[in-house]
Amino acid sequence: MEILLMGLCVAVFGAAVAAAAFGAATRSDTPNSDAQPTLPLVRAATSTRFFSDSMVTPPAIPTQQVPIEVLLLQIENHVRMEQAAAESFLAFPSQAQLHSKTNSPFVN
Repeated sequence: MEILLMGLCVAVFGAAVAAAAFGAATRSDTPNSDAQPTLPLVRAATSTRFFSDSMVTPPAIPTQQVPIEVLLLQIENHVRMEQAAAESFLAFPSQAQLHSKTNSPFVN
């Protein structure tokens, strides 16, 4: 009985939270005609942050652009090496060849 009462309380609380969230989401932002005019919002003066004045920005690290053709050539070579390894395994399957490392530079 206590578990049922506890579940009922949790369900009612969840329904109340859902109703409040639904009401906040569907409320219109246009002010009513009988509401008082609101004053424009003013931003508060920002205070200095701890260590923000002495912060030094690191120099930009120049990045080297690699041409797309070079990357495509490396990928093609890698695929060719893997295909050759697969074909040689299919031609002469063996346990040693199955567990041997590949010669590709992309594999650790």
